[in-house]
Amino acid sequence: MLVRYLLAALAAGIFAGVVMTPIHYLKLVPLIEHAETYEQGGHGIEPTHDHQAGLVSSAFAHGAAHEAAGSLILAHSSAAAGEGEEDSAALFESRALGTLAANLVTGAGFALMLAATALLTGRTITARTGALWGLAGFAAISLAPALGLPPELPAMPAADLGARQAWWILTVGLTAIGLYCLVLRREAAVRAVGILLLVVPHLFAAPHPADLSSPIPPTLAAEFAVASLATGAAFWVLLGLSLGTAMDRFVGAKA
Repeated sequence: MLVRYLLAALAAGIFAGVVMTPIHYLKLVPLIEHAETYEQGGHGIEPTHDHQAGLVSSAFAHGAAHEAAGSLILAHSSAAAGEGEEDSAALFESRALGTLAANLVTGAGFALMLAATALLTGRTITARTGALWGLAGFAAISLAPALGLPPELPAMPAADLGARQAWWILTVGLTAIGLYCLVLRREAAVRAVGILLLVVPHLFAAPHPADLSSPIPPTLAAEFAVASLATGAAFWVLLGLSLGTAMDRFVGAKA
């Protein structure tokens, strides 16, 4: 039974990753490519911040943005080549494959995490409840951290990576526990604690650098943040539905 449970979660995660890859590639990668022109001084001042830490943190903290960020990192190794047709084809292939690889790993990992959470709470994920489980995952992993640390483009200023990751882990953990207390428990006192846990992380400001100057236009950064969260929400809903369907089919979960 456990093996079938794990296989169902992996199948759902891989399916969600494959389906979301063209969406991420069409919605997020163009924005990253646009930001690269500013990073390289094409339309603005030279960046004064080390954007790599910010990029890694954004990938770590925001489930929606990390797929495109992963493709960007892989694509840098190809970008040093010429601008001929062969180089363009290689660049396109590296970005596409990087996005797909990141989505497959992310989808499988988050599906296993969602399935493990259901087991620990004594609940079952079905086709009827899958979307709700997906939205809960989106709220804890993407939405709550984004309130303090929105998804970041290259060349955007970023605070210390360790501090941001610590705040992200705290926010995700408290949000997840808060949602459990608020949604899955009936006691009024427990629900009150759940509401408190949802609020606590945001009483402490997320770490940001003292110098917020950046060559990236605010409209481009805002568009990327919105696109990242929108695709992240779609990813989590699809993941929840896929996981619930797989559980119904392969594990025999009852509605």
